[in-house]
Amino acid sequence: MLALGIDIGTSGVRTAVIDRGGALVSSARVAMPPPAVIAGRSQQDPAVWWDAVDACLSAQAAALRQAGHAADAVTAIAVDGTSGTILLADADLRPVGPALMYDCAGLALEAAVIDRHAPAGTIARGPGSTVARLMALQAGEGARRARFALHQADWIAARLTGCGGVSDENNALKLGWNLDAAAWPDWLDACGIDRRLLPAVRRPGDNIAPLADDLTRRFGFGRGARVVAGTTDSIAAFLAAGADRVGDGVTSLGTTLVIKLLSERRIDDPARGIYSHRLRGLWLAGGASNSGGGALLAHFDAAELPALSARIDPDRPTGLDYYPLARPGERFPIADPDMAPHVTPRPADDAVFLQGLLEGIAAVEARGYAALAALGGPPLRRVLTAGGGAANPAWTRIRARRLAVPVEAARHVDAAVGAARLAAGLVPG
Repeated sequence: MLALGIDIGTSGVRTAVIDRGGALVSSARVAMPPPAVIAGRSQQDPAVWWDAVDACLSAQAAALRQAGHAADAVTAIAVDGTSGTILLADADLRPVGPALMYDCAGLALEAAVIDRHAPAGTIARGPGSTVARLMALQAGEGARRARFALHQADWIAARLTGCGGVSDENNALKLGWNLDAAAWPDWLDACGIDRRLLPAVRRPGDNIAPLADDLTRRFGFGRGARVVAGTTDSIAAFLAAGADRVGDGVTSLGTTLVIKLLSERRIDDPARGIYSHRLRGLWLAGGASNSGGGALLAHFDAAELPALSARIDPDRPTGLDYYPLARPGERFPIADPDMAPHVTPRPADDAVFLQGLLEGIAAVEARGYAALAALGGPPLRRVLTAGGGAANPAWTRIRARRLAVPVEAARHVDAAVGAARLAAGLVPG
């Protein structure tokens, strides 16, 4: 038995196939053109996603053969997509217009309506809300023909099966899904959401339907291969990293600093952007800081960092007490939209300055995990690292000293592997 994961990213589609033990068997990738920004709103024709998925699955079937495996050994499939990207489709799953992307702006009017009706604790509030995007889509041309409101992963799964109107708890959370009641909340009605468009919601990994017969024949995957409810790209990346026990954390050191912690308890603090997704019987809690690699690039060119990092002695702290930010404003672990970066005094030696910045980001990371613990999260057991910062050994040693737990590289950094693990049922909890 093999399991296939499909990751729909911003720049392309990736697939990964794993065996029943979780070992990577083969992978494929197809690039996509970037979304367009029209009237200030980031949007994309969903046909771009499907064309890339179609091409990637063909490439994946060929990659399986090259690896010595029959494509018909694939018996389970899961899809992850960018969190918050949403579209409207008709009864035949044809989009009635472009999808609004996860980073779509210009929805202040919709956000104001949501703020009047949604409870203060929901993460569905704000101009980045998926609810705000759905409100905008409902007001657009073609909306009268709509039958389904679908997230990116939902629509791809629907195209794979021919079964529309199904989502998963992880994607549905930002659309207002009430995990406690297992229902769409009444305040969506007050915001003008057409309840008939809202999908049925299943837990990630639950069966949706078999792969459509024509696609089974085209790609050669196992007859009756099941397509399961998917997840978001960030949760798929967490699963790919190899976190599998309560207390495991995953830190993504990209432009920003994102942490996630596997917990037995649900942890929420909306004021700081802390919220939890359910993973079977466990919870995945996390938050995102504006610190991270972007704060380094505010002072150094990326090409300078390797040579400067090689001059750092991680075991001799600088004593500098920095809070690096690329620009004013912080979300987590401190919620302060006006918070200024603190990166002074600046030493004459650039290597020392860089070390101070790396120590400062490590301190933000430690403070973030401490914030989750203070809200009832488990003691931190280990941290797996993804993102560009994972390749910096000096930074890893600085972080391990500050976090006081083992810091390791993520087992896999490709979210498609995490989606494949979801399809295979290799999910903690």
